[in-house]
Amino acid sequence: MDNPAALRHLPRKDEGDTTMTTGFFWDERCFWHAGGNYAFTMPIGGLVQPLAAGGLPENPETKRRMKNLMEVTGLFDELDTRSAAPASREALARVHPASYLDEFKRLSDAGGGELGHAVPFARGGYELAALSAGLAIAAVDAVARGDLDNAYALSRPPGHHCLPDLPNGFCLLANVAIAIEAAQAKGLAKRVVVLDWDVHHGNGTEAIYYDRDDVLTISLHQEGNYPIDTGALADRGRGAGEGYNINLPMHAGSGHTAYLHAMDRVVIPAIEAFAPDMIIVACGYDAAIVDPLARMQATAATFAEMTKRIRDTADRVTDGKLVLVHEGGYSEAYVPFCGHATIATLAGSKIDAADPMARALHARQPSPAFDAFLRQSIDDMAQQLDL
Repeated sequence: MDNPAALRHLPRKDEGDTTMTTGFFWDERCFWHAGGNYAFTMPIGGLVQPLAAGGLPENPETKRRMKNLMEVTGLFDELDTRSAAPASREALARVHPASYLDEFKRLSDAGGGELGHAVPFARGGYELAALSAGLAIAAVDAVARGDLDNAYALSRPPGHHCLPDLPNGFCLLANVAIAIEAAQAKGLAKRVVVLDWDVHHGNGTEAIYYDRDDVLTISLHQEGNYPIDTGALADRGRGAGEGYNINLPMHAGSGHTAYLHAMDRVVIPAIEAFAPDMIIVACGYDAAIVDPLARMQATAATFAEMTKRIRDTADRVTDGKLVLVHEGGYSEAYVPFCGHATIATLAGSKIDAADPMARALHARQPSPAFDAFLRQSIDDMAQQLDL
């Protein structure tokens, strides 16, 4: 290894956390999900070389490299690592109509295809998406039952953009919603918070729970990014769900202190007021400064600090019941460090994979004047949200 000092193996757990067990749910087969030869609207052939991931920014390498980094540092060995069964048809049908599931399965068996907005899949895509949802179900189930203190599900394909009858944004099944519905059907949870810190608005999760008051959805996202027509501050829910949907559309360029200010000023007060049984984080890493699909300036340290805040909140409010489910993040070089920092913090581990870009990224954080503007904009939104 070129820089062995970058791996610092220190005492395993935080003081007082010696009994903590963090689950890590993953399956090699989830890395095999593919979109076929698909490069947006660009044809494949002639002078266009086919891409290994089919031209999609959502590819397996960000996830595989994250898991591999955890193995190299030893963090993987500190976790309770598990796989899971694919989500059953019954579990999927609590969120998705039969017509959607039937057509998805038909196309999957026939060699693959596309059902909606730029979400192609290859043969077997239905089974792999069901496995991805199954990992989320198993993680939520284990934490809700007290078998694990908290957990991380490395789900792929992701899920937070998927509507009940329409996939989009690389998402084919609504993983988090499917897991919530399974837990509620078993009587394991009644009130749940979904905190989505993926840089893109969690429009699918919002739509599923927009009329309900038993699930509080909170989305921190870059304003005007994908989807461009959802995620407004004024969208608070409807009917029984009025007030139970919170969108925080953050300005492009928001960095470390802005994200932590959003957590302290909006997210944590909203969670404490709702008093849930469990917190689930739709955990995307695409707010990172080097991500190709966004214009934010978070770092690995940002994700670690957000995780610490939400873990501390879960300890106070839900007896520690916290699950993170993987969503986006498209930098193959940097997602592994963001994920490692997040999971090490979740587990209370002292194993550190030192961020090789920390100094350079710190120097690129917003200027004091711009940062003050960003924090004031969050304060203004918090006031409009009555927080």
